[in-house]
Amino acid sequence: MTTLDVRPDDVLAEHDPARELHPRVSLRETVDQTFSMAWRALLKMRRNPEQLFDVLFQPILFTLMFAYVFGGAISGDVKSYLPLMVPGILAQTTMTACMATGVQLREDMDKGVFDRFRSLPMARIAPLAGPMVADLVRYTIATVLTLTMGIVMGYRPGGGFGGVVAAGLLLIVTGWSLAWVFTWVGTIARSAQSVQGISMMIMFPLTFLSNAFVPTETMPSWLEAFVTVNPVSHVVSAARDLANDGAITGEVGWALLGCAVVIAIFAPLSVRSYSRKI
Repeated sequence: MTTLDVRPDDVLAEHDPARELHPRVSLRETVDQTFSMAWRALLKMRRNPEQLFDVLFQPILFTLMFAYVFGGAISGDVKSYLPLMVPGILAQTTMTACMATGVQLREDMDKGVFDRFRSLPMARIAPLAGPMVADLVRYTIATVLTLTMGIVMGYRPGGGFGGVVAAGLLLIVTGWSLAWVFTWVGTIARSAQSVQGISMMIMFPLTFLSNAFVPTETMPSWLEAFVTVNPVSHVVSAARDLANDGAITGEVGWALLGCAVVIAIFAPLSVRSYSRKI
């Protein structure tokens, strides 16, 4: 083929930069980008320490309040109430702490932070999963403070160190999985205030209408039926089995299965909704 037979379109096709672009981000690149976003979120926490106020003060306040207000009425004295209450407080503080994930996401979207990521070769899940990885620090702080406060007040977990660590890890995993629900809420709500309101309507009934603070036997039959099937009740029961007895029961399996189902449903929904927004 002579030079005259070469068409301009063929020359442009041979030097087309689009041919050199990767069709999708690899798994390794996705992981690297997720941790980069996590590091960004950690730096944001360091510069704005008020983001940690809820996990610093809420565990201490709630442990003291529930122990001294309900301890005598439910178990006769505070010390007898602690084995029932502390795992419940652990579940409540970890789960309510994850509500902030959706609020902060919505604030960043409103400020146009995520618009900067639109032109970057970045996995869509990285800006969502990164802050959630950083939030593991918040869940860990809430768990450690609650356990420490309970031990100071006289809580002596029968499951020993291993059982307590296992219960804490289970609740951290639960908080991380539920954060995907509030991440999805953050992508569909119109403002950070609406995200907070919707999140409270979801989380507070689930945590308080559970076996976290009172025995289910004392409830009316219709409420006991709801509490029995409440996923939070399974998480609380699993934490009690691990911390108080050091036993890996069926409740632990149900709790982990519930976490897996929540992630499988709401992680794709969050990425899809986020992709549409940007």
